Amino acid sequence: DFMNVKRLADSLVRKYNTRNPFEIISNLNAIVVFYPLHGVKGFYQYFQRNNIIYIDETLDDTEKSFVCAHELGHMLLHKKANAIFMDSHTQLNTTKYEIEADRFAVDLLIPDETILENGQMTTEQLGRMLGYSKDLIELRLK
Repeated sequence: DFMNVKRLADSLVRKYNTRNPFEIISNLNAIVVFYPLHGVKGFYQYFQRNNIIYIDETLDDTEKSFVCAHELGHMLLHKKANAIFMDSHTQLNTTKYEIEADRFAVDLLIPDETILENGQMTTEQLGRMLGYSKDLIELRLK
């Protein structure tokens, strides 16, 4: 349910006073590993009671941030699914889990103020300004 996803993102921002997913993750004692993942942007793993987020080290900073936020979404929303969520460069994320993780990421990374202040922009323009795809902006506006 998208409202719950947004509420979760907003509550983390309030609690840790940041939208930076790396800062939030360090507060949650999760582990981030940068590694050349070859065709996978990132994945989340729950292993021996540790939350581990792997991020492709070759991504640019905006993408690293997004992938980090997306994997944090899996960690918080889908841990019980007990799956390794691979976020590949090739397939479009269509599963419920992936869409929820994308939704969490854009809710975390894009504040309401940014949306309100740029209300005259198209989703394409907003996406270009923020460095996200039109699809992700549309998801954020839902």
